[in-house]
Amino acid sequence: MYAIIEDGGKQYKVQQGEKVCIELRDLVEGETAVEFDRVLFVRNDDGTEIGKPYITGAKVLGEVVNTVAGPKVYPMQFRRRKNSRRRIGHRQKYLEVQITDIKAN
Repeated sequence: MYAIIEDGGKQYKVQQGEKVCIELRDLVEGETAVEFDRVLFVRNDDGTEIGKPYITGAKVLGEVVNTVAGPKVYPMQFRRRKNSRRRIGHRQKYLEVQITDIKAN
């Protein structure tokens, strides 16, 4: 069984027990459960269900495992013939979530 969810403008294919890195979000102190209600597609033993655009009543539940940092990227600013260069480092932070349950109608 797997599902395709939408979170933060991105789509993720998730299965039960799988770990997914999503965009960092503000959570209440001590909160570890995350609920995704924008489910686009569910595939299980009974068949497939496709949302228009979302499946009503479907949810994907997850537990927050950790906050992780992504790869370091170095965007460059360069202006030709001006002797102007600038190198900037950035490391995006993500929330690692383990999918515990997929609930569909």
